[in-house]
Amino acid sequence: MKIGKIFAFAFVAAAPGVYGWGAVGHHAVGYVAMNFLAPKALNFVQNSLGPAYNNSLGPAASWPDEIKSDPATWGWSNELHYVDALDDPPTSCSVDQKRDCANGKCILTAIANYTIRVADTRLDAEQRQQALKFLGMIPFVGDIGQPLHVENIAVGGNSISVKCNGKTSNLHSVWDSGLVNNLVAANYGNSETVWADALAARIKKGGAYASSASSWITCSSTTTTAKKSLLPWIYGLLDTQEIQPLECPLVWARESNKFDCSYVFSYANGTDLCTSDYYSGAVPIIETQIAKQGYRLAAWLNVIFDGSTKLPLK
Repeated sequence: MKIGKIFAFAFVAAAPGVYGWGAVGHHAVGYVAMNFLAPKALNFVQNSLGPAYNNSLGPAASWPDEIKSDPATWGWSNELHYVDALDDPPTSCSVDQKRDCANGKCILTAIANYTIRVADTRLDAEQRQQALKFLGMIPFVGDIGQPLHVENIAVGGNSISVKCNGKTSNLHSVWDSGLVNNLVAANYGNSETVWADALAARIKKGGAYASSASSWITCSSTTTTAKKSLLPWIYGLLDTQEIQPLECPLVWARESNKFDCSYVFSYANGTDLCTSDYYSGAVPIIETQIAKQGYRLAAWLNVIFDGSTKLPLK
């Protein structure tokens, strides 16, 4: 299993709110990705997930809810959904792999691990499906786009009390679900598929995101590694076939982390984050991040199965 062995014996992390974006956001990332899968990647996804998930990455997002009920088996995976950036927002934001993933168990290394496992034909179908569900919607390519999944302060915002729709919540939960649920209910008939289709349309030719979409996948190599100097410790943990930390997850994490300085912590105390100007300002960030990570997920799977991103605008 190589690096998978490290994860398999990880301790159970007491980390609240580790499933980024909530169910609606996760589903949307998967549904966006389905619009852009190349033939071999699409074939693998449909055959691997099968009727249980309607042959789609979208419904596969229900999987984290299922495994949460079995912490004895799956608790080890909690810490793989985030990276604790030890920075100081809103003053300064940064992600450093050596500093922030010192034990080798975080979303950055998880993406590298499951990228290799999903493509490993020596594994059985169940193992590869599990790798796909981790890599795709549960979360990891999706979660890395949620700013508070790349932040350490106040347990990624979990211990910061805020208001959402008149009720007490915490900042992490508001970004996972509160803002997203309000948005989808208000603008998309409370349908995650209608939302995902709208986001996909913006990516395609003539859409609002079309001019920037190509820049989202500038980093799309599933094999280009981060500099060894960043993580000298990890190489002693691996067997002969090293699974090395990848460059792209770090690029994506740093991009998301910038929002922790530019917006996430910018509210005034006592503000209802889900009904105020804060909500209005958060919406374009959330929609762009969901669209971006869905597009990146498709590109990532296309590189694995079809040999390149295969993403000309349609």
